[in-house]
Amino acid sequence: MRWIHSPHPFPDIEALSKREGVSLVLAELLLRAGVGDPGVAGPFLHPELASLADPYLLGNVEPAAARIRDAIMGGEAVTVLGDYDVDGVTSTALVVTMLRRFGLSPRFVVPRRAEDGYGLSRSAIDRALEQGKPSLFLALDCGTNSHEEVAYLRAQGIDVIVIDHHRSKDRFLDQGILINPHAHADGSAADAPWRNFCTAGLVFKLMHGLLKRLRADNHPAAFAVRLRDHLDLVALGTVADLVPLTGENRILAHHGLRIIQQTRRPGLRALMEVSGLKPGQPVMPSDVSYRIGPRINASGRLADAALSVDLLLSDDAAFCLDTARQLDLFNRERQDIERQITDQAEEMVAAHYAADHGIVLFDEGWHPGVVGIVAGRVTRKFNRPTIVLGNEGTLAKGSGRSVDGINLVEVLAPCSALLESWGGHPMAVGISLPKARVAEFRKRFSEAVRAHCGGEIAEARLTIAAWILPAQACDELMAELDTLHPFGQGNPEPLFGLGGVVLRQAPEVFKEHHFRFWVDDGAGRRISGVAWKAAGRIPPKGVPVDLAVSIHWNHFNGRKVLQLELADWRLSA
Repeated sequence: MRWIHSPHPFPDIEALSKREGVSLVLAELLLRAGVGDPGVAGPFLHPELASLADPYLLGNVEPAAARIRDAIMGGEAVTVLGDYDVDGVTSTALVVTMLRRFGLSPRFVVPRRAEDGYGLSRSAIDRALEQGKPSLFLALDCGTNSHEEVAYLRAQGIDVIVIDHHRSKDRFLDQGILINPHAHADGSAADAPWRNFCTAGLVFKLMHGLLKRLRADNHPAAFAVRLRDHLDLVALGTVADLVPLTGENRILAHHGLRIIQQTRRPGLRALMEVSGLKPGQPVMPSDVSYRIGPRINASGRLADAALSVDLLLSDDAAFCLDTARQLDLFNRERQDIERQITDQAEEMVAAHYAADHGIVLFDEGWHPGVVGIVAGRVTRKFNRPTIVLGNEGTLAKGSGRSVDGINLVEVLAPCSALLESWGGHPMAVGISLPKARVAEFRKRFSEAVRAHCGGEIAEARLTIAAWILPAQACDELMAELDTLHPFGQGNPEPLFGLGGVVLRQAPEVFKEHHFRFWVDDGAGRRISGVAWKAAGRIPPKGVPVDLAVSIHWNHFNGRKVLQLELADWRLSA
């Protein structure tokens, strides 16, 4: 692991510190985040909902809002189809909740991974139409490339609105109304506020536009709706979908995470309870990524994601707690399956594919619904772009994850002739292909990665945001770090370097895989630390070492204690 630290000139740090009234450490972090210019740091530190742009500036929001307004005024039948991940589930829950507030009774359907495959498939559409033919059909977090499927709906006289953030492989949808920032020149521009929205963010914009429209019509229910109360759903989708937490995404996530903490939504409260989140405890993006999100996802991976939508929509506390516990069991089952597949995958790489530039793994016994997390783990361990495929009938289907500097969308382009379907983002993709082509795809994918990176994949890097003294890891620094939240894609949590630390007490291993350690701050205070899944490499006692750590509050027995979390260590120079 190569440690990287690119210090900013001290005069720049000092000037920003004085101008914004912040510590030198926070000033350095702001410069590193690219928000050190006058007029930029303040809005970054204090994101305001009032700063959100007019929703009608996002392409096709105005005609989509007008069409939904007509459906409300006419009491039309509406069907909503949302994808089975957290973004799709929360988007579906938000649309259904809002339409109910305005007097409609929309039906909703979520694709079943095993039966329908991904997205707006014919089988999912037919299952939705079995409930009754609507006059308006909304597809959420899918549909950008579904030309034939949308034409099928339109041929039956059904109007279609697609809200999606995935990029098109060839051409964007040419029927119905498409809200996708990548389909419009203004939306895909680098400075477009919604360029990096997930679908939940796009749905929020559409609902904002609808609310404006209905208030202009003096609709009686429109003035009673507080859209900000639904930012809990938007924050869940935004954080879980790993979109950059910058610009308007940062505003939505910042306020939404606070609303999750105080949510009145019984289903979300039940999910938090089974996830071990205590009432009133601040909710962090990591809580969404590792606690709430996986439980919402678990039903779609192993059962029917409509269960998660039902949970988020329900006002029945008993139903919500029972359902949350069921999702928790699904999640535990998923974790067991993932651990088994991860062990098998890592053994497979070590035995056969360690020399490949890009890794492709497939096994007939692997469940395609759980291989995405396995791909991420293999990618991190071997520092190679990795695609892990499971068995789905005649197809091998799964997910890929990448490393810094390698764009999977660009890498897959020369391999696309071998694929049945594919799509996603530079760092994460989903693909399917005939099983008979896996060996050929493995070879071509590795060659494409080698060509993309120039023959050599860069060594894994660890970026140190700032070097500090142990004494600086204190309550005051934690208060300043709080203004940088939420951390995530595009706004990574800072790693701090502690140089020349001498551990006076040997670290203690717990639960076989982890260890605890303690750092003296030089003023009589001892700071506790933890290293997850690192018991195989423990720093020595009594020898100067450099530590790369993040700093957190550890909530325990009603108390909060500052705790270091170790990312890496090395012997001091």
